[in-house]
Amino acid sequence: MSQILARMLVFFTSASVLVIEILAARLLAPYLGVSLEVFTGIIGVILAGISFGAWLGGGAADRGDPGRLPGPLLVAGGLAALGSPLIIDAIGPSLSTDAVSIVLAALAGFFLPAALLSAVPPIIVKIQLDSLDETGRVVGSYSAIGTAGAILGTFATGFVLLASFPTRPIVIVLGVVLAVSGVVIWSTRGTWALMSLAAAGLLSVALLGFDGPCQYETTYHCAIVDVDEARDTGRTLVLDRVRNSYVDLADPTFLQFRYIKLFADIIDVTAARDALHVVSIGGGGFTMPGFIEQTRPGSTNTVLEIDAKLVDIGREHLALTDEIAVIIDDARISIRDIPDATADVVIGDAYSGASVPWHLTTVEFTREIRRVLAPDGVYVMNVIDFGSLEFIRAEAVTLTEVFPDVALFAPPSYLGGDAGGNFVLVGSGPAIDIAAIETMIRSRGGTEFGIQGERLQRFYGEAPVLTDDFAPVDQMLGRP
Repeated sequence: MSQILARMLVFFTSASVLVIEILAARLLAPYLGVSLEVFTGIIGVILAGISFGAWLGGGAADRGDPGRLPGPLLVAGGLAALGSPLIIDAIGPSLSTDAVSIVLAALAGFFLPAALLSAVPPIIVKIQLDSLDETGRVVGSYSAIGTAGAILGTFATGFVLLASFPTRPIVIVLGVVLAVSGVVIWSTRGTWALMSLAAAGLLSVALLGFDGPCQYETTYHCAIVDVDEARDTGRTLVLDRVRNSYVDLADPTFLQFRYIKLFADIIDVTAARDALHVVSIGGGGFTMPGFIEQTRPGSTNTVLEIDAKLVDIGREHLALTDEIAVIIDDARISIRDIPDATADVVIGDAYSGASVPWHLTTVEFTREIRRVLAPDGVYVMNVIDFGSLEFIRAEAVTLTEVFPDVALFAPPSYLGGDAGGNFVLVGSGPAIDIAAIETMIRSRGGTEFGIQGERLQRFYGEAPVLTDDFAPVDQMLGRP
């Protein structure tokens, strides 16, 4: 085998493993969401595949002719890569979001292609090693080439491929190129080679014929817009299997989600002016900006939304109008462009799956929110939690570090720890009139209660303040 071909194979297989690793997060997101735990599971499984494959390849190279191995391994790795989306889509609907399920799903989908492709570099090293006197140079150079390939695979996928193409076409191209490359260098080119190409073709057709669970694949989400059968103009935005937003295209004042109704109650009581300047952290279905625009003429809405494709979906299918300003960037960055003391209301409703992105939960970010609020402004935040309620307790105490008055609203069973779901936190400079908000809630038939002061302190107890240095949100978040 020529040195050029050897180096190309090591570079290509190493790059392919990292492409698969990044694509794994996209393929699992519709079923498991996007969280630190999901990334941890994927990284651990891919590393296990790399380790096992390197050990397997090195041992196989010593037991026989290493020159006969790269071709079959490339073919098998390509077929395994093509099969990964089909496996994940088959098992995805039955997956839960606990750590064991995450690891098992990653094992089922991605361990095999990572192991098969990682077996190639040690075999190539054995082929190229003519003398023990050259061991250091040969092993070192091919290790460097493999690492360079991994770096390119990472950068190309994260910065270019996923920004330009859906996931499945990338998988198809990668799997077919791997399989064809293996056939080309396979010394046995007869029946097995033809069968391999046929298998790659069939898997590619299967992937093309099955679009997967996503109606729209954005940079960050698997998105679906469902039409409400009971309300022709109603639309539900589903992101990564979580019902994210509901809008009525004919009546933006119609609010379906309980926590959104609570947002409206709190704003009606705490923000008495007719026209408001509202900053929304997270767009989703743009329900609240549409509601504010309709009910408070003359108001301005600024939405901080990281997902550009979600903005396109909002304009085409949901409640986003041209009058609503959208800054497309991470809210942690874009909030810096909001002038001091200009917002009457800041709405916190940014989600990745069922979790608030951790860097939008900390005391440092909360201080930025307080900075952009007018002296009598109010911050309302949607927080989902279940079980021991570690996250909502920590977020509540975090807000008390920044705002003179903080209140928490939820159904009685949530506050008692017997159930979980959407909680709404409120932070304000002036005192929050819980009684007036509860009167508003009762007038529409709601059941939520508010707690503040000593009752809130008893609720959060010894919970830690979330900071940029310590915000284990994914680990705190309870499971439904």
